Amino acid sequence: MTEKGLDNNQVTVMGRVVSTFTYNHEIYGEGFYMVELCVERLSESSDTIPVMISERLIDVSQDYRGRLLKVQGQFRSYNRHDERKNRLVLSVFAREAEFVEQMEESSRTNAIYLDGYICKEPVYRKTPLGREIADLLLAVNRPYGKSDYIPCISWGRNARYAGTFQVGDRVAVWGRIQSREYMKKLDEEHTEKRIAYEVSVSKMEVLSGGVEAVAAVNESRGNMTVQ
Repeated sequence: MTEKGLDNNQVTVMGRVVSTFTYNHEIYGEGFYMVELCVERLSESSDTIPVMISERLIDVSQDYRGRLLKVQGQFRSYNRHDERKNRLVLSVFAREAEFVEQMEESSRTNAIYLDGYICKEPVYRKTPLGREIADLLLAVNRPYGKSDYIPCISWGRNARYAGTFQVGDRVAVWGRIQSREYMKKLDEEHTEKRIAYEVSVSKMEVLSGGVEAVAAVNESRGNMTVQ
C-alpha cells in the first residue's frame, strides 16, 4: 500500500469466507459488497470480520463460502443513524484480495497498524480479577478531510500506559481486529445480540505532532456512539 495517505491505516486479514456477498453501495458505477471472513486466533477461537469489497476485485455473484481469502486494505468506519443515535459501523475496506489454497504456519492472518489521534478520554479500569484494561477511540485521517474512528482495547502495562493519554495525542498502535458479541438492551423487555469490532492492541507508541489535531478531532467527532 504505497498510495499517499494510506500508510497510517494498514490491515491484512486471512480467513475462510462464511457468507455470500450482499450489496452495500455504489460510487461512480462501481458496486461495493459486504462479505464475512472467519479468522482463526492462536487460542483456537476465531473472529468474524466484515469486509467491504469492490465487484471489480472479485466476481461477487459467486458463492465462495469455505474458501480461504486474503485481504489487504484499511479498517474503516461510518456513522449510521440508529435509535436516535449515530452508531459507529466498522469493516475492512479491501484494496487487494486473493484466494489462497492453504494457510502457511508463518502467515500473519490478522494484523493491523494505525497512526491516529486520541479523540475521546481513555477509559482505564480493572476487572474483578485485577486485570488492567483501557479503551481508546482513535481518529485515523483519510484523504479529502475524512477520518475513521477506530475503537481499541489494550491490556496490562499497555492499558496503564494508555490511561495516561490525552485527547489530541498522536498514537501508533499495532495489533489485530477482534469481534465480540454482546446483548443490547432495546427496552425493558427486549434485548438484541450484536457484534462489536475493535482493535486488540499488542504494541503502542506516542508520536509527535498531536497537539495540532485536537480542534479538528473534537469538531469532527460529533454525536457518535461506539457499539
